[in-house]
Amino acid sequence: MATDTQAVELSQLTAPIITVEAANGVTYAYRRFGRSDAPWPPLLFLQHFRGNLDNWDPLLVDTIAGHREVILLDNAGVGLSSGKVPSTVTEMARDAIAFLDALEIGRIDVLGYSLGGMVAQELALLRPRVVRRIVLAGTGPRGGQQMHGWTFDIERTANNANNGIEDLLHIFFEVTETSRALGREYIQRAFGRMEGADKPNGPEVARAQYDAIVEWGIPDPTQLNRLAGITQPTLVANGDNDMMIPTVNSQILADHLPNARLRIFADAAHGFLFQYPRQFAELVTEFLSAA
Repeated sequence: MATDTQAVELSQLTAPIITVEAANGVTYAYRRFGRSDAPWPPLLFLQHFRGNLDNWDPLLVDTIAGHREVILLDNAGVGLSSGKVPSTVTEMARDAIAFLDALEIGRIDVLGYSLGGMVAQELALLRPRVVRRIVLAGTGPRGGQQMHGWTFDIERTANNANNGIEDLLHIFFEVTETSRALGREYIQRAFGRMEGADKPNGPEVARAQYDAIVEWGIPDPTQLNRLAGITQPTLVANGDNDMMIPTVNSQILADHLPNARLRIFADAAHGFLFQYPRQFAELVTEFLSAA
């Protein structure tokens, strides 16, 4: 493990991938760096559909890591982590718990993006005393609206085995040239690592994760009552035209969570946090730094 001084100097593009074996037999791959001397608990990043450690925006992560320690996780079966990807969100949350237990982390903040935001909700419900504050980005509640599978166009593109730049722009960014231009800048930042890259996720990861997303999105308004159990302060954020997890679900989360605030970014879609990485990082840092 790096010293505190070394940890501060590491970045998303230079921090090595390290591993830990949990009691469930899974060896988890992760990156851990930032201000370990900060007065707040580490911030656990939970990734989107098909994403691995390398898909996080370096500008977003490094801006946050300048104020606190961050932990980026490949959950079971993802990237360089061993094991098999579960087909339900609840099992994914239990895998994240096994990871935290392996590192003996008893207090954590969580930033869950897309599928990772679903996992973050379950993590907070299953370990309410462990999770201090939550950021839910581009995600929705169990049983939300228009979440029972993606539209045919989005599903086909998202599951394409060889996504190119145009596919990524189509899925994550608005059709406007302003949004797409910022999307291209994100792609240049995110994939600039020269060595120590994570393992790309294959079709078996996509299939299991999509099964979990579809099951989570089965229409059932009664499931919204579960959100009453997430009493931690929660920041909900999204773009104003998310085509993967429709933005209305961010409003539903904010309406049903007991202690939530909502921020919607204009001219943005599912990848709003990569379109506005510095602004979102500053918002997250301000929110998580509160007492």
